[in-house]
Amino acid sequence: MGAASEIGSPGEQQAHTGNSGSSSRSGPFLIVGLGNPGIEYLWTPHNAGFMAIDRIAQQEGVVVQNRRSRATTATCRIAGRQVILAKPETFMNLSGVSVAALVKEFEADPSEDLLVIYDELDLALGTFKIRERGSPAGHNGARSITGALGTQEWLRLRIGVGPDLPPEAIAAGGKRRPGRDYLLSPMRKSDLAVLDEVLDRVATATRRILEQGPAAAMNEFNRRELESGNRDQD
Repeated sequence: MGAASEIGSPGEQQAHTGNSGSSSRSGPFLIVGLGNPGIEYLWTPHNAGFMAIDRIAQQEGVVVQNRRSRATTATCRIAGRQVILAKPETFMNLSGVSVAALVKEFEADPSEDLLVIYDELDLALGTFKIRERGSPAGHNGARSITGALGTQEWLRLRIGVGPDLPPEAIAAGGKRRPGRDYLLSPMRKSDLAVLDEVLDRVATATRRILEQGPAAAMNEFNRRELESGNRDQD
């Protein structure tokens, strides 16, 4: 399937969009992956959200190359609903600027029409977790979005990028946990291989959110990820 064209006004969207499994709303559903633009950040842990958007786009047969609301975007249809795939061009710390612009352009309700995908250092590499709401928990991109939208009520899928460190390396309050340098450095080939497999599961989970709703997706995937060794402390 070739790349789909961008959609028109909110009125046109409602006239041509079917119902989804996750909502009776007729406007588009926004799926935003967070990361940093630029070739130097392409394969870094902090760009896991961008990688997820590219994987979903690849599976849906579209290319993320249009520009709107300070993001590169593509349009597809999943579970009968029109979907906007977006990668903000504002850099991670200002992700909220682009997300707020997308929400405004498409007259979206952040609590019903938005999924944000981003990396999570407190989750082990090889896992992910879906949450309907919550605090940014130290993630600058999530903090920017919460500030720009004025609410924590937005769906998020966090992809684990935390390295497999020995217990002593994360003792004493996690003072020896890797941080900015790790997140912005290219990943090892072995870690990219693990993440590559996770991205397929993330794409499947995203479709499940649209088909059956967030609660059903969380029940299916969060439990599965926990059994895979999830280290989330929420």
